[in-house]
Amino acid sequence: MSRAGREYPDRPWVGVGVVVWQGERVLLIRRGRAPRLGQWGLPGGAQSAGETLFEAAVREVLEETGLEVVPHAVVTALDSISRDDAGNVQFHYTLVEVVAECGPGEPVAADDAMDARWVPADRVGDLVEWDETVRVIEMSREFRASGFQYGGFSDAGG
Repeated sequence: MSRAGREYPDRPWVGVGVVVWQGERVLLIRRGRAPRLGQWGLPGGAQSAGETLFEAAVREVLEETGLEVVPHAVVTALDSISRDDAGNVQFHYTLVEVVAECGPGEPVAADDAMDARWVPADRVGDLVEWDETVRVIEMSREFRASGFQYGGFSDAGG
């Protein structure tokens, strides 16, 4: 997907973040592009036209880590807004956070990920700087524990 217009946009971009679980470990990537260059976070990226949220989630994780995942549900949505030194909106994403599961396998950083690794869920805060990411991971943990028993979102692809 082209990155044209993402910096200093005239509207928010829709992106997907993916909380990928393998047992009690969570998949983190180290970002290779702005915004949050060099920071640890969730795999994800912009949704393409004609692509469902779950399709975007599967594609982004595969592109960034080489892993295949099964998305289960939307956990939450949030805004990621970055401003430059003059206070202008440099990046604005509306992020839809999806929880997914992954079978055996180790991630290999690719695309716009500088690094990728499995991290025990209780150690995520040691690497992740953005509090929202930590909050979303905790929400997804609770959602998994409930057997995915809330919400009404369906990825029907309409």
